[in-house]
Amino acid sequence: MKAAFLPDRGVVKVSGEDARNFLNGLVTTDVTRLAPGTGRFGALLTPQGKIVVDFLITEAPSGHGGGFLIDCPRALAPGLASKLGFYKLRAKVTVENLSDSLGVIAAWDGEFAMKPDLAFADPREPRLGWRILAPEELTQKVADLIGADLVDSADYEAHRIASGVPRGGLDFMYGDAFPHETNMDRLNGVDFDKGCYVGQEVVSRTQHRGTARTRTVRVSLDGPRPEPGTAILAGDKPVGTMGSAANNQGLALIRIDRVADALGAGLALTAGGLAIRLADPSQLPPAASKTVA
Repeated sequence: MKAAFLPDRGVVKVSGEDARNFLNGLVTTDVTRLAPGTGRFGALLTPQGKIVVDFLITEAPSGHGGGFLIDCPRALAPGLASKLGFYKLRAKVTVENLSDSLGVIAAWDGEFAMKPDLAFADPREPRLGWRILAPEELTQKVADLIGADLVDSADYEAHRIASGVPRGGLDFMYGDAFPHETNMDRLNGVDFDKGCYVGQEVVSRTQHRGTARTRTVRVSLDGPRPEPGTAILAGDKPVGTMGSAANNQGLALIRIDRVADALGAGLALTAGGLAIRLADPSQLPPAASKTVA
């Protein structure tokens, strides 16, 4: 088993007697189904349905003070805490940014020798393993407890990319992407049966109409990797944007209909002049048929 402390992640805590219902009315995941030792994937959206911040969330047991712990990008933790504070109005909740005292450890490729406190299975993709919330200075102690080799966070990044799970700020831009574009619907990040939340109407319409034309897909690289944000071209036409990459694998945000048409026409995909290939072409819809007048 491998474990890595993730320095780019922070933790926001929401507690109080109204915390569960308060969060459930705001985010894409069903917080009413959370319990200590479990986690869910979700996001806070704009009213227009775009991702403000995505996160993993778990319920803290009473021995850790109860409430809900949100594993989110550390750079966005202060803004998330402020946003939740703005929404709380008269709700009996307390919002705290704990990122200076509580961090995130990822563990994968094995099973725990002993399960630590504040640990939960990553709900997005089984290959991603586990998340453990703990202070950074206890990272080695946690790794020893679970029987894992402590590795660099870059090793986890390569594993995340190979698992096909996008990361905000690299594979998509916060405030600019819809949940379907980042595969949140496929990664257990949207509960389509729960009640209302911010941005729900747009997300539900996309789901029921099947109108998601932009998707995050895995790509294979035969040489140097393009920088995140590099335009992907089919011939000379833009069809997407390159995301993160490691070990000849990467993620890309593409217009699946345009890429399907381009590949059907025999056009190669490039990013920054470098060739890229879809790791799984079956993710594309059939190429548009050509009609003859």
